[in-house]
Amino acid sequence: MKAVLFDLDNTLMDRDHTFRSFACQLVRECLVPMEETRREALVAEMIERDRDGYRPKEGFFQELLVWLPWEQETTMEELKAYYDRNYMAHAKAMEYAEDTLKACRGKGLRLGIITNGYSHVQHAKIDLLNLRGYFDAIVVSGDVEIRKPDSRIYQLALDRLDVAPEETVIVGDHPVNDIWGAAQARIRGIWLRRKHTWDETLKGGKPWRMIQELNEIPALLEQYELEPCGTGRD
Repeated sequence: MKAVLFDLDNTLMDRDHTFRSFACQLVRECLVPMEETRREALVAEMIERDRDGYRPKEGFFQELLVWLPWEQETTMEELKAYYDRNYMAHAKAMEYAEDTLKACRGKGLRLGIITNGYSHVQHAKIDLLNLRGYFDAIVVSGDVEIRKPDSRIYQLALDRLDVAPEETVIVGDHPVNDIWGAAQARIRGIWLRRKHTWDETLKGGKPWRMIQELNEIPALLEQYELEPCGTGRD
């Protein structure tokens, strides 16, 4: 074991908290006055439509412009600007994120991030959460024009860390982008269970381990060399 790769959204950053908090601000500041129960219902619907961030922002914003009861007429440009001004103010690190990174560093491991997203947005998240100093390599899809689960993005991270797949594990919440995709590059995956369920039609890439919280990782890493490469659990 020489390296650990991490996803960013809903792995190191609590995106669920971040998006919900932003949605509450938008409903409170930009929509017509309404009762608390209706505000809560609109926030819940925004979260559902956002699909955990796995849809193009342009289409999502266009839906909001049509569907939400705006207090004043709003344009796409105004909504994008509001998002850019306010979204990251709600960013919060995942529970145990910093302690886990410190523990990995204490083991002498090299650390990397692989994340899909716009360059300026993902880098801003990393800096706002004060995480950059923990990492030896940061690969953002917007920088390299390759997106998870393309196996080339995992190989790029391995190359930057100067490690082999069998010397590396990846931690992430998304079954395809973080676990199955990395498995195609022969990297074992630790699946952080959040919103997603495992797609049983996926072949050849089940997680090596599943966890509920990041602080489970240090103990798991002690087990890594005790099992032959390629094993996994259902």
